[in-house]
Amino acid sequence: MMGLMPSEETRTTTPPTVRSSAAHDAGKPGGASARAWTVRLLVLGIVLSALNLRPAITSLGALLEEVRDGLGMSGSVAGLLTSVPPLCFAVFGVMAPRLARRFGAGAVVCAGMAAIATGLLIRPYAGGTAGFLAGSALALMGIAVSNVLMPVIVKHWFPDRVGSMTGLYSMALALGTALAAAVTVPLTDTLGGSWQTGLALWAGLAVAAVLPWLPFVRGRVTPPGAGERAAETASRGPAPTEHARVEAPRLRMARSRTAWALAVFFGLQATAAYITMGWMAQIFRDAGVPAGTAGLLLAVTMVMGVPLAFVIPRLATRLPHQGPIVLALGVCGLAGYAGLYLAPAAGAWAWAVLLGIANCAFPLALTMVGMRARTGPGVAQLSAFAQSTGYLISIPGPLLVGVLYQHSGGWGLPIALMSALMIPQMAVGFLAGRDRTVEDEAAR
Repeated sequence: MMGLMPSEETRTTTPPTVRSSAAHDAGKPGGASARAWTVRLLVLGIVLSALNLRPAITSLGALLEEVRDGLGMSGSVAGLLTSVPPLCFAVFGVMAPRLARRFGAGAVVCAGMAAIATGLLIRPYAGGTAGFLAGSALALMGIAVSNVLMPVIVKHWFPDRVGSMTGLYSMALALGTALAAAVTVPLTDTLGGSWQTGLALWAGLAVAAVLPWLPFVRGRVTPPGAGERAAETASRGPAPTEHARVEAPRLRMARSRTAWALAVFFGLQATAAYITMGWMAQIFRDAGVPAGTAGLLLAVTMVMGVPLAFVIPRLATRLPHQGPIVLALGVCGLAGYAGLYLAPAAGAWAWAVLLGIANCAFPLALTMVGMRARTGPGVAQLSAFAQSTGYLISIPGPLLVGVLYQHSGGWGLPIALMSALMIPQMAVGFLAGRDRTVEDEAAR
């Protein structure tokens, strides 16, 4: 769904039903003020929800060594744990649109925040690796459905402010990611040094995110413009016949080389991102960097996405070929990996910045999704194909890093794997950046 956002900023979206009802309510006592209060509450819900979409992952990365020791995890099992996020995103994210149609997007996001809070609260105290994995999966399920539906809610309520609201949402997401990486270790030390407490405290932020959504639980989010279309149809008379309707063609994405290139690029950049979130702090700690500093280094890597998420998409849309940006990001990634191998502690801050730049392949991938299709339905189909296939591709990477780390006893082989994966990422990203559309390939 996020892949739709770059292209939507340039399209005119029909205002949603709530806007027509707002105009009607404005003539009633307190109608305008009630509408303003509702919008403020919704903005608060969006920001708080975005803050909760990554701390479950980055807080664990900051305390991974303590969790492994406390639960007796092997490196392979820890690698499995870092592979759970993309698996949950691929599996549960697909369910989000169907759940929203049945219960309403606001209700599903509210339930998602509750699932995050419950999962984060129970996983440190579940008593064993299996319970920890189950609690993590519950939290990640809530993240998956919320991650898919938040852009839909932004489109519905703010059709004329999609860009600014998406920027606010993206900044809050990056801030939550970096905040959890930076303060988990210091807060854990302040609260007595228990890793269980350090992980569970993030459940409080998720509980806070539940509250703004409670008034929206009973209100179903209808398709944008539903009220206006219904009113227009009523004023015109009978609905058009079936022959007058224009159905969007169903594209065969598996036939499109561009779609496959974009899906593989999305999967490989997600692999790098989840390896970074799950293992980078541990790499620095094993090199002798204090735990608190390692968390700050991870936070630096994550926070690089705040400014670059605005710069890279704008630059990409101005270029006929996005391949040069792909190559530049890849070179930064290779330089960062080389630094982790040769001097992980001495140049730690430089490697954190370089890897943070490389991880900005994510907003670039989303931008290219919007540019590689001509129509709205084409963008939707390409986004679903690229993201679902990409998240499936990303699952083995973090697990394989854990296996290599356990069996080699060091970080040489895992870093070599990360560097090797960057080469095909650059190659398929360059292909995906060519100026062509999937309609020309998938409709053949």
